[in-house]
Amino acid sequence: MSKDIIEVRGAEEHNLKDVDVEIPREELTVVTGLSGSGKSSLAFETVYAEGQRRYIESLSAYARNFLGQMDKPQVENVEGLSPAISIDQKNAANNPRSTVGTVTELHDYLRLLYARVGTPHCPECGREVGEQSAQNMVSRVLELPEDTRAKLCAPVVRDQKGAFEDLFDDLVGEGYSRVEVDGEEFDLTLDRPELDENYDHTVDVVVDRVKISPDARSRITDSVETALTEADGTLKVILPDPPEGAAETLGGSDARATGDLADGDEGDADERTRLVVELSEDLACTHCGIDISEIETRSFSFNSPHGACPECEGLGETKEVSEDLVVTDPSKPLKHVFEPWSYDRTYYSRQLDNVAEHFGVDLSTPFEELDESIRRQFLYGTDDIVDFQWRTKNGTREKSERFEGVIPNLERRHVETDSDRAREHIEEFMATTTCPACEGTRLKAESRAVLVDGTAITEVNEMSISDALEHFEGLGATLSTRDRKIAEEILKEIRARLGFMTEVGLDYLTLDREASTLSGGESQRIRLATQIGSGLVGVLYVLDEPSIGLHQRDNDRLLNTLEELRDLGNTLLVVEHDTETMRRADQIIDMGPGPGKRGGEVVVNGPMDEVIETEESVTGEYLSGERTIPVPESRREADGELTVRGARQHNLADLDVSVPLGTFTAITGVSGSGKSTLMHDVLYKGLVRRMNDTDVNPGEHDAIEGLDAIETVRLIDQSPIGRTPRSNPATYTNVFDHIRELFAETSLAKQRGYEKGRFSFNVKGGRCEGCGGQGTVTIDMNFLSDVTVPCEECGGARYNDETLDVTYKGATIADVLEMTVEEAYDFFESHSGIRRRLELLKDVGLGYMRLGQPSTTLSGGEAQRVKLAEELGKKDSGETLYLLDEPTTGLHPEDERKLIDVLHRLTDDGNTVVVIEHELDLVKNADHIIDLGPEGGENGGELVAEGTPEEVARTEASYTGQYLRDLLPNVDLEGPRADRDVAQPAADDD
Repeated sequence: MSKDIIEVRGAEEHNLKDVDVEIPREELTVVTGLSGSGKSSLAFETVYAEGQRRYIESLSAYARNFLGQMDKPQVENVEGLSPAISIDQKNAANNPRSTVGTVTELHDYLRLLYARVGTPHCPECGREVGEQSAQNMVSRVLELPEDTRAKLCAPVVRDQKGAFEDLFDDLVGEGYSRVEVDGEEFDLTLDRPELDENYDHTVDVVVDRVKISPDARSRITDSVETALTEADGTLKVILPDPPEGAAETLGGSDARATGDLADGDEGDADERTRLVVELSEDLACTHCGIDISEIETRSFSFNSPHGACPECEGLGETKEVSEDLVVTDPSKPLKHVFEPWSYDRTYYSRQLDNVAEHFGVDLSTPFEELDESIRRQFLYGTDDIVDFQWRTKNGTREKSERFEGVIPNLERRHVETDSDRAREHIEEFMATTTCPACEGTRLKAESRAVLVDGTAITEVNEMSISDALEHFEGLGATLSTRDRKIAEEILKEIRARLGFMTEVGLDYLTLDREASTLSGGESQRIRLATQIGSGLVGVLYVLDEPSIGLHQRDNDRLLNTLEELRDLGNTLLVVEHDTETMRRADQIIDMGPGPGKRGGEVVVNGPMDEVIETEESVTGEYLSGERTIPVPESRREADGELTVRGARQHNLADLDVSVPLGTFTAITGVSGSGKSTLMHDVLYKGLVRRMNDTDVNPGEHDAIEGLDAIETVRLIDQSPIGRTPRSNPATYTNVFDHIRELFAETSLAKQRGYEKGRFSFNVKGGRCEGCGGQGTVTIDMNFLSDVTVPCEECGGARYNDETLDVTYKGATIADVLEMTVEEAYDFFESHSGIRRRLELLKDVGLGYMRLGQPSTTLSGGEAQRVKLAEELGKKDSGETLYLLDEPTTGLHPEDERKLIDVLHRLTDDGNTVVVIEHELDLVKNADHIIDLGPEGGENGGELVAEGTPEEVARTEASYTGQYLRDLLPNVDLEGPRADRDVAQPAADDD
């Protein structure tokens, strides 16, 4: 066999029909075909899965126990495989600590740069800090009040794993008898600490224990110098009973109080607060008396206690009780206005009664009518002492004190309570706010005060990728000769990674943006940029529709990047529907000929010209222009307008924009231009809050006008339709309810008294209890991957034998769940209610999908189209606003045609349809376009063009318009792809 190809033989995963295919190595191969034709089954579930499985099998059984193992795909043989890396559309991370900087490893290089060439400054006065001598340290210690007891220690181990048995032997040999390990003192002559070597420990050598006095200067000086020698220039001063003001006297950035010291010498077992201060021989601000810890790479990590802001622990956000949530309706009377405080509870009523009497106000007075000063004191505490009186069974009790205030009371109880229920109740009235200590930068003050060329690492993190690249391009020339030499390799890596991010169209992202807020496409392109930066050669990369979410301009840059990855000597296998990607591919594997059971075959495997010449290839017809999605003959006129005023959320630039009602509108623009912010954060959340009176917080804007013309708003996004395998398209669209009713009407079901609940696999009665109605059982294989096998009791049917005795037209309820939508549509030909719902699933391109397919296996695009079909099945007044986010995701042009017909049908019924979309075939079908830009990030958020597709196409400043020119026959201008030979029929050519 030639080593120039990857040869797949006998692939039968999912709907693949004994597929044999050859994939050329070191080339860009696109796998395309109708939705459900078997593209992902071939690329991911067969080729990638086998490559990954072989790699993991080469590891030891011990390693496999931790890594897990992929199941062996149903394939006879795969030869010529390289190590495989999958770059799919799963979100980069859901951890709030993950940012664009951390997932791209850029933050690691930034930490290294700032640790090596950064100049520390005082976080208080901003002066550059200098070294501190041993004599300065002695002077500070002697400034403590006389007779203060102090331990002078050498921190020899700081947060390191190990048992340190040899260290303790060496210390005894050097004459040291006492050490502190993790804050606990040990006498090494009596016993040795038994430490778990798998955990971090801190070891401090107690050099001396002294009482401060002028006569002890010589002794203290010797001990300080000894400690500095042992700990490489660091001294730790521990005060078991610190006098008032000791922390200010000693200074030190790491001064902290602890309550875990029991002084063994005195024999006092009571816990007391002690003071621990670290003084460094290297860094200290002589003006403010602040010592700075040694600068390390972890000093700039917000995932480490050495760098994280102590207030928010590196999250950049804190939870605080929100006044708006505590007082939701200021028109309520005083005694009922505070949502967390029920006046029916004795404690709260007593507090409010006495404070109201103190101010001379009536509890029935509306809160908003009180003076602002009185409202503030009810919320945040009184300025004066309040006389509290209350009755008990033993008489009247009295107490005089300041009223704590509703909000401080909630904040204190949130910290002090041991009840999870009480804490959760209080958190209902708390809002996430930017941390006031670090202002959202996540790092502690000392780390933020380290500068490189006058710029802090937090300032770099707030830059966009493009701005950061410009910053580091000019950085080398401004550094000293020494620093330039140290930073040379680091800057090279930083510039390269920033360059790769720009190439894949992510230059608008900021480095501190949370990874969990990225779209699937953005996450995929971040991983793609990381792989380019790795410089690996001879690898098989399997990608899942990398063009999703990309504007045509950005897609061209992405394709250049893929070609660069290929030219390094790698093999790229890309599942894709984008025609431009196919045109630039070396090879195209077209799956089909139909979806689902009618697919699973290779229609053609070859270069684009061969695909075009293959009569059976629907893809080839679209590539040649023989088949196209037509441009509408006319555009709809608006019935009114829904206008957003002053949208300022994220990068939106005080935007005023109108959506014409009763029309089909597309929101377009380059990646990061503000489309999702406008639709999701401002338009949808703003309408939901006003129309449904909910507590949802919309994006910042002034107003939304024209709400009277809309009855309801519905967002149809790509979130999953269910979280468990029990959810499926049949249950989500309610068609399964009608099917179960039909089975309950059969003669045998009536004879046995079965109702429709008997045919549910989610409740006891008719389901198989061996598998709980799931049809499968998972077997734990210890260090091998878990094996999922059909249930022995029901054979995978989900139901017990008695339920399966009931049939309709010879089919059991289990047989129906295994049918595709198209098969079920024909099977229930005499039942209009069932057929109508199944027809909707067919209309949105899901005819290939099994009725019982678990929702967890659906792609984002499939889930969105199931939701769309469910919406179409509802009774509609014709005044609904539908919002969709990239509905063409995962669709072949042929399926896209069906989706466009559905959207037109919705609009023709009098509804308003608004979609975020990059796919030009859908955009050209819109009645109205709102084009945002001109660029992404801080250079976006403006209205570049609006109007019909023809009007936008004639707008020179619109990138969308430029690419539309090639698809609109009535626009006599050339676009960037004018060299493409694309036919433009006047009407549908079915």
